[in-house]
Amino acid sequence: MTQHSLIIATGNAHKVEEFELLLKELQFDVVSAKNCGGMPAVDEDGSTFAANAQIKAEALRKLAPADAWVMADDSGLEVDALDGAPGIYSARYAGVDASDQDNVVKLLDALKDVPKAERTARFRCVLCVIDHDGYITHYDGCCEGRIDTEVHGDGGFGYDPIFIPNGYSESFAQLGDAVKSQLSHRAKAVELMCSILEK
Repeated sequence: MTQHSLIIATGNAHKVEEFELLLKELQFDVVSAKNCGGMPAVDEDGSTFAANAQIKAEALRKLAPADAWVMADDSGLEVDALDGAPGIYSARYAGVDASDQDNVVKLLDALKDVPKAERTARFRCVLCVIDHDGYITHYDGCCEGRIDTEVHGDGGFGYDPIFIPNGYSESFAQLGDAVKSQLSHRAKAVELMCSILEK
């Protein structure tokens, strides 16, 4: 495969770093949206992760060099006891300008009467990739786990301090990047993407 640029459609520096780590096997020069003048403002009004990822990817595609690939992700936390909420509203669960801490506090409050066994949840990530020919594909990844009753650890971001992946007793915020990069919903979606693109 020719070395193409893969431009990540996000203004979030954490995400770009995470994707750089996850995509190192692929022959891409992974760059951030800054290389196209920054991520354009988009109205994420899709009703699914896939729709929102595609909205972001298509917006950046218009600004990207013709031979570049563009990738966007939309991801969030689905809590079974809350019928899949916060879902696509994960980043703004406690309001449009909510901090990670605000969102975590609101979620813990919503689950305060839910017993441990019923606090199952998953991080879901859907990637939308648009190649240099404009061909669009989606890749879906999940990490199953549960929501703890309190915050643990100061690593990671978002809901990481309250999410305990299946098979572990520590939160994503405690497990560190090396473990998280193997388990995470983004890792699973990227793994699927890589297995298909390598073919």
